[in-house]
Amino acid sequence: MVVWRPDPTFYPSPRLAMQAPPERLAYVATINPNGDGRPDAMAVVDVDPRSPTYGQVVGRTELPYPGDELHHFGWNACSSALCPYAPHPHVERRYLVVPGLRSSRIYIMDTKLDPRNPRIVKVIEPQEVAQRAGYSRPHTVHCGPDGIYLSALGNPEGDGPGGIFILDHDTFEVLGRWEVDRGPQFLAYDFWWHLGYDVMITSEWGTPRMVENGVDLDALLNSRYGHHIHVWDLRRRRHVQALDLGPEHQMVLELRPAHDPTRAYGFAGVVLSLKDLSASIWLWHRTNGTWNVQKVIEIPAEPADPDRLPPALKDFKAVPPLVTDIALSLDDRFLYVSCWGTGELRQYDVSDPFRPKLTGTVQLGGIVRRAPHPKAPKRPLNGGPQMVEVSRDGRRVYVTNSLYIPWDPIFYPDGIRGWMVKLHADPQGGLTVDRDFFVEFGDYRPHQVRLEGGDASSDSYCYP
Repeated sequence: MVVWRPDPTFYPSPRLAMQAPPERLAYVATINPNGDGRPDAMAVVDVDPRSPTYGQVVGRTELPYPGDELHHFGWNACSSALCPYAPHPHVERRYLVVPGLRSSRIYIMDTKLDPRNPRIVKVIEPQEVAQRAGYSRPHTVHCGPDGIYLSALGNPEGDGPGGIFILDHDTFEVLGRWEVDRGPQFLAYDFWWHLGYDVMITSEWGTPRMVENGVDLDALLNSRYGHHIHVWDLRRRRHVQALDLGPEHQMVLELRPAHDPTRAYGFAGVVLSLKDLSASIWLWHRTNGTWNVQKVIEIPAEPADPDRLPPALKDFKAVPPLVTDIALSLDDRFLYVSCWGTGELRQYDVSDPFRPKLTGTVQLGGIVRRAPHPKAPKRPLNGGPQMVEVSRDGRRVYVTNSLYIPWDPIFYPDGIRGWMVKLHADPQGGLTVDRDFFVEFGDYRPHQVRLEGGDASSDSYCYP
């Protein structure tokens, strides 16, 4: 008799997920920026401190084509498969769904047979995405209870609107565009949901034409990059409300909702203020049935000698923080904010989400600071904390240093040598660098990190 049991890495609540065994492997998207015909690759890093290969790349899967620019990949299935209204308990957290932001290809990689050497089992060509959904430049992957959701920056011609499309859980076929009524939404970037409230939240960056050749200064100075958060009816797939952060707040990127499904709030990171080059974190929240948004953290730019700045920043005589990623621990207590420009990872206690408190900070790299890693204290680091991922128990934080090939040289014109670091997070607050964990990728640049069995930003839960 066949007995169907859910994947053991699925948990009905974040509280139970925090008790899961620690991760042993990390999957890291590595990108070739050199244009020399070598393809991107999925690297596998040993993150088990008991292992003799701790802190080393122990597996690598090269893609069949060059020029994909791997981006925000994710698992095919996660704890949302246990949600009662669209259960999929038979699926496994087995496949990585890996989009190429430049090529619009999507790779399906099987990690089950040999977790250290994922095997490509399917390639979704850009023509299929365009024909079935009308989108291109897939950006972010999230596993949902009724399918695999992907955001896309625009249409095949490089214009808007961007939006969301769905893959089938079992066949990975493109099912089609998600939006039924998009209302005023035009720009796209990240998306997440409050499953307990049947609500989706989306954010804004720019169309492919606005981002693929570097920062469009005319678009930036005229506030044409994203400055809204959108609220959607998740079941009816209809736009409900646009929350405007103000046109001076450019590029509303990463979204991190509360993991507890009874809490209707979350955090959004904003890259840049046109007023003073500061970055900010905003809180969206539902109060008395109404959705609102407010700024809860502001990180100022740092004054700097123009001779030490890249050409794009010399006239400003300052280094912008450039908040490019955020992560929220599973207990909804600590928010991690990466400041890619100043070279800093910040930890905030957000137990009271309306009044965050800075509880820890680590300096690594930075446009001017170039703070070294303890393992190589005499070597200045380039790049800075960019992508950040947190373990399920909240004790370990992983950071990589590359943003996006067309944008990296604007802020780091001497080039970026890829690295990945690990930080220890104190349960009461505070961060320290793991002195023994410093992974270098040579002339490849690391981006998104996913952890074996799940992490703090890849699962959603239906029970508190």
